[in-house]
Amino acid sequence: MTKLGQTPFQLRAQHSLGLAYYNGEGVPKDLEESVKWYRKAAELGDADAQLILVVAYQKGEGVLKDLVEAHAWANIAAIKGREATKSLRGAIEKDMTKEQIAEATKRAKEILATIKKP
Repeated sequence: MTKLGQTPFQLRAQHSLGLAYYNGEGVPKDLEESVKWYRKAAELGDADAQLILVVAYQKGEGVLKDLVEAHAWANIAAIKGREATKSLRGAIEKDMTKEQIAEATKRAKEILATIKKP
C-alpha cells in the first residue's frame, strides 16, 4: 500500500491519467489536468511523475512557470536516483538566485515530509 491506503495500481493509474491528458489520448488534451494527475502520482512517490513536474514547472506547461517549485521537485527526484534530474536541476539553478535555491530546498523538505516511502 502507498500513501492514504492507495495501491500501486492506483498510483500507476494516476500516472497514466496524467499521460492521457498530456497527449489527448481518450480524453481532451489538457495540460492543467495532466499536471494535476502527475502531481497526485508524484506525491505518492512516483519518481517519473516527479521528473515530469520538474519540466512542467520549469517550462510553465499546465502550471505557472515556477523555478522554485521546479527545483524543489528536482531535489526530490534526485533523491530517488534520477540522474537526469541532477543535470536538469543544475540548469534550473543558473536562472535562480541563492535565495530562491534556499527556498526551493526548504520547499523540497516540506514536500518530502508528505510523501510516503513505498
